[in-house]
Amino acid sequence: MATQTPAQTAGDPTQLESPIGLREAKKQETRQLISDHATRLFIAQGFEQTTIAEIAAAARVAKKTVTNYFARKEDLALDHQEEFTAALAQAVATRQPGQSALTALRRALQDAIAAQDPVAGFSGAAFARMIADSPTLTICLRGLHDQREHRLTQALAEATGTTPDDITVRTAAGLLGTVHRILFQRIQDLTLAGHSNDEIARTIGAEATQAFDLLEPALADFAT
Repeated sequence: MATQTPAQTAGDPTQLESPIGLREAKKQETRQLISDHATRLFIAQGFEQTTIAEIAAAARVAKKTVTNYFARKEDLALDHQEEFTAALAQAVATRQPGQSALTALRRALQDAIAAQDPVAGFSGAAFARMIADSPTLTICLRGLHDQREHRLTQALAEATGTTPDDITVRTAAGLLGTVHRILFQRIQDLTLAGHSNDEIARTIGAEATQAFDLLEPALADFAT
């Protein structure tokens, strides 16, 4: 049987893909497939009305496979939870030297608005309606906002050399988290009212400036 020399192997991209890499890629494909079918069903017939068995059948996988990839049913609908809850803390942790937390968060949100980022709320009318019509998803989203503020509190504590239970840190995180929560809901409300993403981006961009300006007197130099 013919064998390949190391040079031949190095020149063949198919030989560079490890079995572990292939397995991980396949897992990601399966996860995305399940999520896509779940979202389609949730939008078509409602979150509460859709069963895990229906999702499994649509994705042509076993019901156990669905629950292996997604521990909770709501995780199928809101499948960017880590990115969402980490966003504010990450903006603080990666801010430029001499930049305040307020400035870093203001710029990060403006960038997300300009990009019409789904994680910032630009989810489309069908998806926004799916959440608004579901008590379960509404409660879940509220919990994600709480988690995001908690992680922001931890990041601000680290940035200022204090502890997460410090009243200044907790108040700052509460104010900054509330601005993001309000603007996220505004994007959802405008989406449901039939505005285009471009219209929403213009409106929210201006409103974000107003909202952050209100915090400038108190937080302009905080966590610089």
